[in-house]
Amino acid sequence: MADIKYYDVILKPVITEKSMAGMSNKQYTFLVHTEANKSQIKEAVEKMFEGAKVKRVNTMNCEGRKKRRGTVVGKTARTKKAIVWLTEDSKDIEIFAGL
Repeated sequence: MADIKYYDVILKPVITEKSMAGMSNKQYTFLVHTEANKSQIKEAVEKMFEGAKVKRVNTMNCEGRKKRRGTVVGKTARTKKAIVWLTEDSKDIEIFAGL
């Protein structure tokens, strides 16, 4: 496993209807590095977003989708999503504030 720094763990936020609905319950969804584990994700969120205290982290591995171009069949890259629950007394994550 590669040595992953905390700033390499979180790639980008996931903006969907379901993830936006979870923000009222302090649930935030991120696309993360495929080799990152739950403790690394927790550490990255707490360091990158000031005042955020992570209560729980759920992860899911998403397989690449099949794509076809002519007779050649291939797959897109695998991804990993993380749903992060914050504690009740923690501050909200600011990147989602204007959405």
